[in-house]
Amino acid sequence: MMKMRRFYIDGRWVASRATAEQVLVDATTEESFGVVALAGDADVDAAVAAAKKAFPAWAATDPAARLTFVEKMREVHLIRTEDMAKAISQEMGAPIDLARAAQAGAGPRHMANFVNAMKGFDFVRPLGDHAPNDRIALEPVGVAALITPWNWPISQITLKVAAALIAGCTVVLKPSEIAPLSAIVFAEIVEASGLPAGVFNLVNGDGAGAGNRLATHPDVDMVSFTGSTRAGIAITRAAADSLKRVALELGGKGANLVFADADEMAVERGVRQCFVNSGQNCNAPARMLVERPIYERSLETAARVASSIVVGPSSQPGPHIGPVVSGRQFERIQGLIDTGIEEGASLVAGGPGRPAGFDRGYFVQPTVFADVANDMTIAREEIFGPVLSIIPFDGEEEAIAIANDTPYGLTNYVQSQDGERRNRVARLLRSGMVEMNGQPRGAGSPFGGVKASGRAREGGRWGIAEFMDVKSISGWG
Repeated sequence: MMKMRRFYIDGRWVASRATAEQVLVDATTEESFGVVALAGDADVDAAVAAAKKAFPAWAATDPAARLTFVEKMREVHLIRTEDMAKAISQEMGAPIDLARAAQAGAGPRHMANFVNAMKGFDFVRPLGDHAPNDRIALEPVGVAALITPWNWPISQITLKVAAALIAGCTVVLKPSEIAPLSAIVFAEIVEASGLPAGVFNLVNGDGAGAGNRLATHPDVDMVSFTGSTRAGIAITRAAADSLKRVALELGGKGANLVFADADEMAVERGVRQCFVNSGQNCNAPARMLVERPIYERSLETAARVASSIVVGPSSQPGPHIGPVVSGRQFERIQGLIDTGIEEGASLVAGGPGRPAGFDRGYFVQPTVFADVANDMTIAREEIFGPVLSIIPFDGEEEAIAIANDTPYGLTNYVQSQDGERRNRVARLLRSGMVEMNGQPRGAGSPFGGVKASGRAREGGRWGIAEFMDVKSISGWG
């Protein structure tokens, strides 16, 4: 059994000063495989003190030199890709092929995008021709606490850490307590890159302990959090007394608007995208809105595709989906499936219980509900599992109204071969991102939402600017 009781603080691996531990459970077998120490206040305080001490020198370092460290981290990360993939697969249940290709690969991709984003990024820039002696300076916020989730662990770690370091911030990273392995590998990558002591620090811990201490710590200047909307609200409240900056990337309940003129693969594409990572994606297209003329045909397609998706162990190679992350998450998803049935939605694929052949493990059947009304629980709540709700609509205006009738606003999707309609609908959807006709957003595109999805922006130059304050200067010589 793994025993991880050390944190990376001030350039060294040090033993936890606290005694609390988190037991790590394999989502495929439901068996424990390790324990990780949960940081107490003294551990967090030591990490913050190291970051505070390192900040002046790091902020004064030339941005090009800071970027060189990120490039070195990327080089080491590529060497450690297999270690990272195995860690992610074990800690949160991602099938090993998904962990290798998408999960572990996200870290180097994000760092490469930040390197590209720095081209033409001016930390001091003119205000405009009307004010030739005015300058706008972008300066690092200070000590940044980075609190990351379990569903795409290294993706979120690198989106935050690389951007903050390039901006000139020093950081304290607290990953999810149920998915700490990837963060430990990442800390080893940082150590191998030669980053100065104290610039990057890692403490493992839970939200109520280490997370709350970081949110309330007087020497933390900013908290960047990715996770549930409920937790984001709690962090905002905890941080209010110290007036620190809070950047939130929260949940979603994305609508996928499938118009009658959509391409023939639109429905299948939407179903498969909803179930990626076992549906544990904040930007999943979890509500499929289908125009009435193609509704019945779309139900048949969705049922066929969902029934063809294989569920299997995380260690097994192949394109299957794995278990959800924990017993708690499994029970929550099962409860929402039961609620969907009780509230009158029509089950056309999947349903309650584990898939055939599984008597243990947190495996959920790929499930599709039809005839869903947008006021049903399964249409309102973020399920965070392989469950798709299909809702019929009549016309563009109704589709937009249904899509926007949600507390969330992260990602929406539009499927139509009419370019003018796509553009028009995209502008009317209340979300931070819109993807159309299966085309992914480009490298360096900002990731983030509006409303209850938070208002942070991560990735590319927007992600770097998130960790910076704006200073206005007149009389520039």
